[in-house]
Amino acid sequence: MNAAPSIRNMPAAAAVLVVSLSLIAVLLTGAIHRATAQQETDDEGEFSYQRRAANGPTRWGAVRKEWATCSTGRLQSPIILSSAVVGLDGRAGRLGHAYSPAAASVVNRGHDIMVRFHSDPGGVVIDGVTYRLRQMHWHSPSEHAINGRADDLELHMLHQSDANNTAIVSQLYRIASHRRDRTLHRLERYIRRIARRKDHEVLMDGPVNPRRQISGNNVYYKYNGSFTTPPCTEGVTWLVANRVRHVTRRQVTLLRNAVHDGARRNARPLQEANGRGIGFYYTTRTHDRGTTTGN
Repeated sequence: MNAAPSIRNMPAAAAVLVVSLSLIAVLLTGAIHRATAQQETDDEGEFSYQRRAANGPTRWGAVRKEWATCSTGRLQSPIILSSAVVGLDGRAGRLGHAYSPAAASVVNRGHDIMVRFHSDPGGVVIDGVTYRLRQMHWHSPSEHAINGRADDLELHMLHQSDANNTAIVSQLYRIASHRRDRTLHRLERYIRRIARRKDHEVLMDGPVNPRRQISGNNVYYKYNGSFTTPPCTEGVTWLVANRVRHVTRRQVTLLRNAVHDGARRNARPLQEANGRGIGFYYTTRTHDRGTTTGN
């Protein structure tokens, strides 16, 4: 049997076709990743966070039929996380994470400010499955509550597996004077440039290191939930850091004032746990591109 011809031996037109098809495949793969990574804010102009609005959080499920899960779902997020109910799933778990600096841009999506990564920043390993970090964004006040207490800010770090499953690592923040968050401090000048400019995006001059957001965290609450914006798709693995970090009031105000739609509070109300098991996951040492975790 003859071997398949190489591109160099193909007629010019055929070679161009092969290269074009390869390029299209790459672009489609990237588009799929970007679309899945942005499910948390799908069709943002059609919903709001105003409690009494016709398209407010309690009515998201009625705005569009594709969003019905927001009202009927039994595994919705966010929820109250409590050490008193940890262990209902019967076992502790291990979380491996390895991040490195990556090129990124800052985007005003209307309801939140997002950091979009343009090169591989690493990710997490949960129960043997690798999830790569795609983007991260903030909600204020926090969406989850730990031991009955909500805080001033919450970061969502959205990851995807090769099978397009989603895992979100969450970090809560509490306002404290003179204890600014280093990553937000680095982003401040970019956030000001896109403030109140929906869909505006600005490329950062240097890379962003996502490891700073989880450095020092050793324990996470883990449960199965959903995206916290329409279409509220379920099947999302949540890992919420047990340790609360600090941020300045100025940084929280900057994020709240920057959103385009005037929703200075962009947190979905707490949802019913409906008996879901909540476990503790502990960090382990994972070596990935020279990065060590668990420190």
